Amino acid sequence: MDIALLVITLILSAGLITLGVLLTVSRRQLKNARKELRRKRERPPGDGRRRRPAVAPLAVRTVTHTLRNADALIRHGIVGPVRSSVDELAAWARVERPDLARITSDGRVVLVFSDIEGSTQRNESLGDREWVKLLERHNALIQRQVADHHGYVVKNQGDGFMIAFADPADAVQCSMAIQRTLLEDPARYDGIRVRIGIHAGTSVRRGDDLFGRNVAMAARIADLAAGGQILVSDELRTAIGTADIGFDEPVEVELKGLSGTQSVSSVRLTSRDAEI
Repeated sequence: MDIALLVITLILSAGLITLGVLLTVSRRQLKNARKELRRKRERPPGDGRRRRPAVAPLAVRTVTHTLRNADALIRHGIVGPVRSSVDELAAWARVERPDLARITSDGRVVLVFSDIEGSTQRNESLGDREWVKLLERHNALIQRQVADHHGYVVKNQGDGFMIAFADPADAVQCSMAIQRTLLEDPARYDGIRVRIGIHAGTSVRRGDDLFGRNVAMAARIADLAAGGQILVSDELRTAIGTADIGFDEPVEVELKGLSGTQSVSSVRLTSRDAEI
């Protein structure tokens, strides 16, 4: 067996064993809590004995402690690495391999990935209830703009979107409309900043390698983008042609999982956007 594979197997096994121990301990604690509840119910009123802490808070603390420990295992890489929404979507696409080429007659497709910058920290600061409300507003904005610009939501996961367009100009204009809305109404969207990556590729039906590269390219460009930025591949910029869309000068970058360097450009926001 390959040494690296053996090490990974041992790490995963250790993580699962540790998680199993945590769950076993928690089960015993909950069992003891139930016994204490029964004793409390059977105890005559006014027996003068000192009261113990309430059972319900104890059970809640037990479950919370277990979940926190399990989460710590995951976050520290014992069970598995934490990935961004874009990474999760790209991994899903590699497995499911959606037939994106059906969107166009010539077999070309424009892939867009987006997610919220610093979403984990924002979730922690807002709390789950407020975060879900904000996420619903964000998701509704994305879906509305995609529909208005003739796009197709391939997959939505958490705060991330994988979107397909037939026309590259529609993809960029949709992305600009999203960024413009977030700039114009920061109170409604709690000042979130969305990062967007766009890539245009040939037919995804012509072999797994080509499909995988297109998805990987768009996902890695989105990972490279900063919040509030729309970053595009050289293929996308070329496909735009004479459309009235401005770009900053292209730069050469290395993208994770792709050999060599790639040319990427940032979409230039209009002066009206910049003044907001």
